Amino acid sequence: MATAYLENELVRVGVKSHGAELCSFFKKDGHREYLWQADPEYWNRHAPVLFPIVGKLPQNQYLHQGQAYSLPQHGFARDQEFELLEQTQNQLVYELTQNEETLQHYPFHFSLRILYTLHEQTLEVKWQVKHTGEGEMLFSIGAHPAFNLPLAPGGGFEDYYLEFSQPEILARHLLDQEQGLFNGLTEPVLDNMALLPLRYEHYTKDAIVFKGFKSERVTLKSDQYPHFVQMTFKNFPYLGIWTKRVGAPFLCIEPWYGLAGSVGEPVELSQKEGMQSIGQGETFEAAYTIAVG
Repeated sequence: MATAYLENELVRVGVKSHGAELCSFFKKDGHREYLWQADPEYWNRHAPVLFPIVGKLPQNQYLHQGQAYSLPQHGFARDQEFELLEQTQNQLVYELTQNEETLQHYPFHFSLRILYTLHEQTLEVKWQVKHTGEGEMLFSIGAHPAFNLPLAPGGGFEDYYLEFSQPEILARHLLDQEQGLFNGLTEPVLDNMALLPLRYEHYTKDAIVFKGFKSERVTLKSDQYPHFVQMTFKNFPYLGIWTKRVGAPFLCIEPWYGLAGSVGEPVELSQKEGMQSIGQGETFEAAYTIAVG
């Protein structure tokens, strides 16, 4: 496992080859690390890529053309070694392709490229999923970056809030706390509001998961402190917001093209909500950005 860096006069960004995982977003002015540093007391990851599924499956299994396969929560990409294809002054390009291990759990031939591009204090993360096999390829993909809270000395988690780029009417889709699967229930969260205060009690029922939101930008900020993190994610259909437990000093903001499964028996992958489909030789692209200040 190696770490590569992108750096300019403002920030320094680190990415591990293991999982092609963003592991540092350091702002030089103020000597401040914005990305969660994977303290295992709370959560031992920084910003894993979720592929080829997002969330959990019933019994950690799915069916494809009648055959059963197993996949762990969030798939396997986060635990695979990526190849660094290209490194320039402002860009890193990583790639993962199928191998003997992945084919046992996911019978598709693919290329997953992750491009990290740094512009001043903004990092663009772009995914390129190419189907290199025959027929139809089914997959989900998602982001899972965690940010330190508080962002500045003093204060705490509940001094911060999320500001959506426009007012939203949204309910959260609830997960069964034992299984990590959707139970079909919802709970109202935002009623024509743009601000979501951070309260640990909101995460005792696992992640807040939104569908059908309109905003393309979310800012993590506080009225008491000037530091912020802003994420943009145009056209993403799902958003997760999560922290591990009461007292955990981080928040994850997770734009997704995919969802966890629902309570019940394993289903055909083609019937699972949130799956993306591409044909032979086709490429799916999506991107999001992280800006700090």
